[in-house]
Amino acid sequence: MSKIDFQIVKTLIIFPADGEWHKELNLIKWNGREAKYDLRGWNADHTKMTKGATLTEEELQFLKANL
Repeated sequence: MSKIDFQIVKTLIIFPADGEWHKELNLIKWNGREAKYDLRGWNADHTKMTKGATLTEEELQFLKANL
């Protein structure tokens, strides 16, 4: 399995923890690509993550407008 390279550019929201995991909305660069908004669960030191969802700026604005 190949290593996933990521860089958290900016943390926007940290949701309250549920045990050892918590959800975050971050702006993340995945594998050196342009940063996208990312919502997923993380452990405390960001060494493990759950499946999540990534959104472009346009997708995030669409979601916000339709909530």
